[in-house]
Amino acid sequence: MRLRTVLTADNESRAEVGVDGRWHRTDSADVGALLTTSDWRDRVCSDRLEPADFEQWAPVVTAPRKILCCGHNYRAHIAEMDRPEPAFPTLFAKFADTLTAWDAEITLPGPAEAVGLDWEAELAVVVGATLRHADRETAQAGIAGYTVANDFSVRTWQRRTPQWLQGKAFDATTPLGPELVTPDEVDPSTGLRIVCRVNGVQEQIGSTDDLLFDPAALLSYISEFTALRPGDLVLTGTPGGVGTAAEPPRFLRPGDIVETEIEGIGVLRNRIVR
Repeated sequence: MRLRTVLTADNESRAEVGVDGRWHRTDSADVGALLTTSDWRDRVCSDRLEPADFEQWAPVVTAPRKILCCGHNYRAHIAEMDRPEPAFPTLFAKFADTLTAWDAEITLPGPAEAVGLDWEAELAVVVGATLRHADRETAQAGIAGYTVANDFSVRTWQRRTPQWLQGKAFDATTPLGPELVTPDEVDPSTGLRIVCRVNGVQEQIGSTDDLLFDPAALLSYISEFTALRPGDLVLTGTPGGVGTAAEPPRFLRPGDIVETEIEGIGVLRNRIVR
């Protein structure tokens, strides 16, 4: 099953469900709100109304209570950054304001030559159940599905202090979508191909079986110190090939087109503007 969030002609966000190749509109404001309803699967499968036309896309989840992200989580990326493999997940947070649609323009927060805007293709996990002190099996069962994200990072701000937050939390710099795919249709443990292209040139290529901490492990670990609830997001990290690790480093400029693709899930396509 696939889920998505769109903006209607009345500029209202609505969650839609894809069943058997057809999309059906729900009365939920977004996928996150839909997931808070315990019987959402039964509801959407019994509702066969055709969706109305929509004006534009929205992030799959528009207002999560929590967005937790894991850095240094692909072995290839850890190696290119010349770091040791961490014993525990390296976590940081984002805010809902960072989210934007899969096809949205990403605005540079200053002159291109001074910003260091970098790409980071990521698998995002959408939580589908309340998790607190969850073991691995419970955490796995609490995954509503997977979607594609790009954790565009402002390296100049990120490096101002040892804490990464300020370089990761610029408004509307984390595209999310285009759809959520449920675990019965896609399984990251099988090794999904994850790719980032800039102007058609492949910069990142990896596989989700290179994750040090997989989605279930991350959700279980996070749930030990904070509860996760339906609609919350966990970004799982980026594979090797980021611009800051190149020799010399390469960063994004106005007009660049960034495509982020995960096998079986979908493709983001974002243009960088000033």
